[in-house]
Amino acid sequence: MHRDLRIALYQPDIPGNTGAILRLGACLGLAVDVIEPAGFDLSDRALKRAGMDYLAMAALSRHADWTAFEAWRKSEGRRLLLFSTRAALPYTAFAFEPGDILLFGRESAGAPEVVHSAADARLVIPMPGGGRSLNLAMSAAMAAGEAVRQLG
Repeated sequence: MHRDLRIALYQPDIPGNTGAILRLGACLGLAVDVIEPAGFDLSDRALKRAGMDYLAMAALSRHADWTAFEAWRKSEGRRLLLFSTRAALPYTAFAFEPGDILLFGRESAGAPEVVHSAADARLVIPMPGGGRSLNLAMSAAMAAGEAVRQLG
């Protein structure tokens, strides 16, 4: 069941993106993990505005830092799938499994090498139009949509 899928955000910078991803998670039945520190206060009005009334429905888990997140993830036995412009495997060519965590790096800096090294797979959203990167919330929606489609 796709409800075991999770979206994780590594130190997000932009409250509007995080709010939109919380709304996405609420609508698709996916939990969202935020690996702190975030570049904003998670109670910020902009986060609430972006998530609107969906914040009450969202399953948000906060992790104090990367070490705490990794300890939790390993204790749960979940695969970590990092979405990165530095990856080579297209996300549409990957076989998602229940329990997977779809991880996205910071809007400003991506994910550090320690995160890349911990990932079970590194996936890319191909951009044949030549852009540098997609908006974080849009990337999360594309990835979650494909994972949900595959898992039914």
